[in-house]
Amino acid sequence: MKHDAAGGAGKSLYLPDFCTSRAALLLILIVELTAFVLALARGNPGADFWADLARTSLFLLWIGIAGTAVLCTLKKPLARLSVAQGSAVVFLIIAAVIALVSGCALFIGRTYLIEDLGLTQLFPHNPGQFLSRNLSIGLVITALALRYFFVTHEWRRNVEMRATARVHALQARIRPHFLFNSMNTIASLTRSNPALAEQAVQDLADLFRANLNEHRNVLMLAEELEVAHIYQRIEQLRLGERLQVAWKIDPLPRDALVPGLMLQPLLENAIYHGIEPRPEGGTVTVTGEVTNHLITIVVRNPVGDARSERGGNQLALANIRERLSLMYGEQALVKSGRFDSEYIVTLRFPYVERREKLAS
Repeated sequence: MKHDAAGGAGKSLYLPDFCTSRAALLLILIVELTAFVLALARGNPGADFWADLARTSLFLLWIGIAGTAVLCTLKKPLARLSVAQGSAVVFLIIAAVIALVSGCALFIGRTYLIEDLGLTQLFPHNPGQFLSRNLSIGLVITALALRYFFVTHEWRRNVEMRATARVHALQARIRPHFLFNSMNTIASLTRSNPALAEQAVQDLADLFRANLNEHRNVLMLAEELEVAHIYQRIEQLRLGERLQVAWKIDPLPRDALVPGLMLQPLLENAIYHGIEPRPEGGTVTVTGEVTNHLITIVVRNPVGDARSERGGNQLALANIRERLSLMYGEQALVKSGRFDSEYIVTLRFPYVERREKLAS
């Protein structure tokens, strides 16, 4: 469940998807922590403490589970409300759930079965005080939980906005020398090989279209590989035999979902920093494999001595790292560095198929 707007009047709600196991687990943890704090506050000694903790936990778990079920059922209507409206509705829902569970507890405590078992001391004897105390505590805890959800939502939204801005910067960062060199190459080919010049113009147009398309945030790996191959063909026309690219990617699943502009910038950096400065050129190696449902892609390029190396910023790597993290969380990994005579970039992320993404 995704909410794209931030907190504020007229913007969509910030609540997580309560139908997921993660959200349910978070609420159970909140419930158990609340039960532990309440049991400590009562100060019952020894065995009475554990009995009180068990009784309080059972009661609050019913409230937590019932509240989660209701919020899960109403997630679509809630998502259409503003922050103020949604928060008010959530407060009303939790208050109603607390009142209902409290009423059930009072009713059970007055049944003949409980009296025959001699367990009436486990149930409250003052309905008004019991209900008002439960409502007060429940609404305070709900306010704190909503505040936590709001802060988390805003933090994630800011990260996503920063990542989007970096994507736009990356899209606008086509090096001028690449464009000029490509145009010069095409101009020379128009006389010697018009058919190849036409193909180069088409490749350049496709590359710019892919780089400047704002709707390519997430795409299949096959599409990203095609963009990288287009870039290679353009650079191959200029560098000729100096540029060799070894693609060892047969094990990679082409239907895997990846963030756009993930592989082509790495190939661009490898050629710009590793191949172009070397008179003899070199080989860029791209390998890929799938192990335990994790995709690993490694890009290697040779590096020369300090005099031939070019300084470069880490915009592309930082952007890829951030977008993979947003898409896959802690399961994503980006490593880079120089090892002996090679510069190596390693990407690792879960294998998520397109149909899985569409179904979630």
